[in-house]
Amino acid sequence: MDKYLIVGLGNPGDEYALTRHNTGYMILDAFAKASNIVFEDRRYGYVAETSLKGRKVFLLKPTTFMNLSGNAVRYWLNKENIDQKRLLVVSDDVALPLGAFRLKANGSNGGHNGLGHIQQLIGQDYARLRMGIGNEFPRGGQIDWVLGKYNEEELKALQPRIDLVVEVIKSFVLAGIDITMNQYNKQGKSPAICQKPQE
Repeated sequence: MDKYLIVGLGNPGDEYALTRHNTGYMILDAFAKASNIVFEDRRYGYVAETSLKGRKVFLLKPTTFMNLSGNAVRYWLNKENIDQKRLLVVSDDVALPLGAFRLKANGSNGGHNGLGHIQQLIGQDYARLRMGIGNEFPRGGQIDWVLGKYNEEELKALQPRIDLVVEVIKSFVLAGIDITMNQYNKQGKSPAICQKPQE
């Protein structure tokens, strides 16, 4: 049976719940909820398992903290003997507007600490899906922004985009990266409509 590892990046602990940097966790939570599965606290992460049309899917929310995400990814790839081509990492991205997303087959870490650590341990050759969190922060305010919590309005705007990304993940498993990029990246360009009104 083909196995897939879907990783949602974030930081463990209640104080990080619903922060922008935990968008990867939020997307995997939505996937798990839609699939009626629950996460268990396992080595290096919260793990849930399901299957899609005969393919085994592992969902992983690393509990290593963002900067050491690669430890969890490498451990679970090895433990379950999963081909790196069947790995998809979901992360937040300040370079994209809120709710916009981009799926890529490989590439640089774009300055993201979690992706950077994964790259150090397994290289750049893995698929990643980046979900925009916007960048409406003052100069020097990036850390406060990414560790800040979404407000209700943002969460409401983001929900349909999260639901769409759950479909993107399923397509990655069932149809592969190329077909999925062709099908969904165009839809990924339109952000969630939740911009602050101009003064």
